Amino acid sequence: MGTLLYGKGVYINRCYDELNLSAPELVGECHRDYGRAGADVVETNTFGANRYKLRGYGLEERLAEINRRGVEIARGAVEAGVLVAGAVGPLGIRIEPWGPTSMEEARAAFREQMSALVEAGVDLLVLETFGDLSEIQQALRAAREVAPGLPVMAQMTLQEDGHSLFGVGAEVFARRLEEWGADVVGVNCSVGPEVTLQALEVIVGVATVPVSAQPNAGVPRAVEGRNIYLTSPDYFEEYAKRFIQAGARIIGGCCGTTPDHIRSMRRAIQACTADDKLVSIGASAQVELVDGKSARVPVELEQRSSFGRKLAQGQFVTALELVPPKGLDLSKVMARAAKAHEAGVDVINIPDGPRATARMSPLAMALAMNYSVGIEPLLHYTCRDRNLLGMQSDLLGMQSLGIRNLLLITGDPPKMGDYPDATAVFDVDSIGLTNMVSRLNVGVDIGGNDVGDRTHFVIGVGVNPGAVNMEQEMRRFYWKVEAGANFAITQPVFDVEHLEKFLESLHKAGLKLPVLAGIWPLVSLRNAQFMSNEVPGAHVPEAVLKRMAQAQEQGSEAAREEGVTIARETLARIRGLVAGVQISPPLGRVELALRVIAPI
Repeated sequence: MGTLLYGKGVYINRCYDELNLSAPELVGECHRDYGRAGADVVETNTFGANRYKLRGYGLEERLAEINRRGVEIARGAVEAGVLVAGAVGPLGIRIEPWGPTSMEEARAAFREQMSALVEAGVDLLVLETFGDLSEIQQALRAAREVAPGLPVMAQMTLQEDGHSLFGVGAEVFARRLEEWGADVVGVNCSVGPEVTLQALEVIVGVATVPVSAQPNAGVPRAVEGRNIYLTSPDYFEEYAKRFIQAGARIIGGCCGTTPDHIRSMRRAIQACTADDKLVSIGASAQVELVDGKSARVPVELEQRSSFGRKLAQGQFVTALELVPPKGLDLSKVMARAAKAHEAGVDVINIPDGPRATARMSPLAMALAMNYSVGIEPLLHYTCRDRNLLGMQSDLLGMQSLGIRNLLLITGDPPKMGDYPDATAVFDVDSIGLTNMVSRLNVGVDIGGNDVGDRTHFVIGVGVNPGAVNMEQEMRRFYWKVEAGANFAITQPVFDVEHLEKFLESLHKAGLKLPVLAGIWPLVSLRNAQFMSNEVPGAHVPEAVLKRMAQAQEQGSEAAREEGVTIARETLARIRGLVAGVQISPPLGRVELALRVIAPI
């Protein structure tokens, strides 16, 4: 529908579902063209008519109207005997464990849309173009709640390798969709006929319900600024025959398939008879999940790394933050790491592009430090610069290279840094990333597939005791703990009372997690003012600002000494409250940081 409407002059930035209200004749014309071409089923123009997608256009309050009108237009445009399918696509947001939207909220959104479609009289529901099995499971549950007896088709979308967008094999998702109650299972969108056929042959071998195939008219190509689908109707006709011969019982087209393509597919149906060829498939390597979790358990914390062992044993740990260089020279940062190692620091904390600056890869620095200095790195890993697949690839590589300690954070947006026009990804936030690493720690990838062995990551997360919205901060921290965090590091602590209140809140909430307090030795009054006014969550009390101002009057050296004294006092007050500290050397001054943790 979207491709055909675009071809009829509708701009790409329009809400195509809203055309059911503002341009019903245009939508009806599309349905009529497909019906005349020989379609047995037409899909309503409601693929994106859910609350989350409509909200982007300010149309969420017209959701029921858009969906009902979509059914009425389709019904009125085709002849009697042509079925009308209610088209339901993904919500366009990340749901748990990859995003903040809960399974229940997702199911409620699907239920809301489907209720309108069912009330308007659809003959069946088509759940299509889903990449996440968890999301389509909620859509299937919603369909069964809304209309238990209505037929439901459930279709996943594919990558060029024939797997779902999250890397789940066709034999795995086909079994799952059938287990969850789909009357028809299949694939649609994203790829052309050949990859669809390969997946289809796999699915037919494992499914006991009818199988469907709705490929794109090939992969779109950019031609003079427009995305054009180049697969011809004749090519589609040939592959329609192959789909039937492979065992498909429902065939059709997705993006780029015009009425001419459907007409050609109709000829293919008339020209051949489906046989019952089955494809023999080996046993799935899928790890069985119970309530979304692997039946296997992670490696014990003390066995994952030296840092993990100290956390598990309740030893007081120290971390020193060292930022990667902006150039190629690692010699200075390695010398600082060596000093920290000699001073007994347990781990070096390596930020990942702090404040969105372009620096050497923290992974490269971590490996160099691991090998040349011998001190364990604690590697920051952000969601900003990589998509889900890239993050999983990195994490598997880290395991093989011996990196064990991670601090998982969302990351500063590019607009804060050196290249504000750089593109951010943010497929997931730090909560979703924590879920991903926790799954790898039980040997399961983002698609639920067995990766062969468990990773051994010690999972750290960030937390802000001085957050403006403390209720939201506590809620997100709870989700991080639920996702599998092993420890947390706070923003720099200058106000001990803030930290004490936060730790008390954790205790009352029953959240038992080792917390490392961030400590930043101030070096000047300007440094203190900057931390207080420009670093989120770093509240510097008025008494500390006054002490730094008085010291600054005596000179820079006096101000640095006062900063170290304040940091040592802070450490003395919180030592019995936290599992350890992370010291950030101001301006790379490691000697100041080491003085903070030096014995009295």
